[in-house]
Amino acid sequence: MSGRNGRAADGGPGGGRSEAPPRSVSGITGGEQGPLARRVPDLGLLEVLLAVERLGSLGRAAKELGITQPAASGRVRSLERQLGVGLVARSPQGSRLTPTGLLVAGWARRVTEAAEAFDAGARALRGRRDSRLRVAASMTIGEYLLPGWLVALRALRPDTAVSLRAGSTRTVVEGLLHDEADLGFVEGLGVPAGMDGAVIARDRLLVLVRPGHPWTALTAGLDPALLAATPLILREEGSGTREVLDAALAPYGGPERPLLELSSTTALKSAALSGVGPAVLSELVVRDEVGAGTLVPVPVRGVGLGRVLRAVWRRGERPSGAARDLLSLTRGNG
Repeated sequence: MSGRNGRAADGGPGGGRSEAPPRSVSGITGGEQGPLARRVPDLGLLEVLLAVERLGSLGRAAKELGITQPAASGRVRSLERQLGVGLVARSPQGSRLTPTGLLVAGWARRVTEAAEAFDAGARALRGRRDSRLRVAASMTIGEYLLPGWLVALRALRPDTAVSLRAGSTRTVVEGLLHDEADLGFVEGLGVPAGMDGAVIARDRLLVLVRPGHPWTALTAGLDPALLAATPLILREEGSGTREVLDAALAPYGGPERPLLELSSTTALKSAALSGVGPAVLSELVVRDEVGAGTLVPVPVRGVGLGRVLRAVWRRGERPSGAARDLLSLTRGNG
């Protein structure tokens, strides 16, 4: 026969055309290649097919799925076009699946059951994630800002257990990089390597002495070269406080070897109050002492000791769940 009656397209004598793609017993074309997502219908189409099978009506299927009947019909047609076979037979009495449709529905049921298991597992992971929050913070933020934020978070998420690890900026970053913390808070000059971050507050360092110290009489301010040459009570290397001070005094040879080097802001403040020597501390931690006159800030000429406080997290992993909520509570402090 000629190609006019379709025989040539099926590889009959004299057709001169390539053989049509082979079909399985169900009539569904096989042998296609490419990403699975392009070859397998999405769940929305499969759900309509299963609802029609169960309810015997496109209208009832649409109602159950919360869509319009035209939308349900459109999904069925889209599924039939994608697979290249008829799946639903419509009549005034309702809709039923064709034999091929019943076969496809069996496959669809296994796909949707697997998707439900996937969803249940993902929800369990989210629940486990949201049931705890691991926070790492530098000492100033951990001691003077975070307590108030955590009280507010407790009101939002009473079932979330929060653990706080306080240390230097270096310790905070290491904790995040080793997945020992979900959210960090640091002080310093910039966003640490490997981190993304957001500014949450601004702060400045103060040079502090006891009343009666000779520096309190310097009406024109302290010469930064003198500050650099004087042994001070300082935080340890790797802290945000030390990073800012080192950078500010770098043009003057950097700070002299510390008189005392302490890892706790509370201990550092106590040493300053004892009159051992000048100390460099965050303005946040000495407001009460400066207000009471037990510590006196000494202005330093021509040196900027301002800094920003940041929330930080692993690069490319935006905070979510309880970490996102805590981050939102820190806004408005800059």
